[in-house]
Amino acid sequence: MTDTTFPAFSISPVPRPGPGVQPPEQFRGIYGMPMFVTVPTDDLEASTDFWVRGLGFFDLFTAPGTITHLRRWAFQDVLLVPAPQAAAPRPGPGRSSVSFSCVLSEIDAVAVACEEVSPGSTTGPRLQPWGTVDLEVVTPERTRVVMTAARPWDPASPEAAHVQDRLGFGAEA
Repeated sequence: MTDTTFPAFSISPVPRPGPGVQPPEQFRGIYGMPMFVTVPTDDLEASTDFWVRGLGFFDLFTAPGTITHLRRWAFQDVLLVPAPQAAAPRPGPGRSSVSFSCVLSEIDAVAVACEEVSPGSTTGPRLQPWGTVDLEVVTPERTRVVMTAARPWDPASPEAAHVQDRLGFGAEA
């Protein structure tokens, strides 16, 4: 085990940021999922529709009325499951939040698609001081989804200074 960090883009589906970077294709392979999020929903069909048409996921597998396994890129898995019956839902986003990497060219298209499926569901995009552009989306089941795209890294930029001065770690290229 080492305590140093290093670029590991070779094991990630996320491409290096830069001009004209294209997103990877949707990944339809089967693998042991290193991470996934489970999202309870009162309406599996409506939630699946939003995640597919709005957020760009695809339905990898569905057991009707039980579970829908959605995926976007490799290692971006979401399991939609029926929610237990509870009190009336509160308006606005719930407490759960999940972020998914995307590329800059996807942000505006995701915002438009989500607004077409569910008007008022997006906030942003916002430039973040750590070098990303983030789009916040509230899904039908009130999950806060952040679609986050890295901007090309400039070690001389204000973002690099923020990372070094405010967050306390190196901002090398």
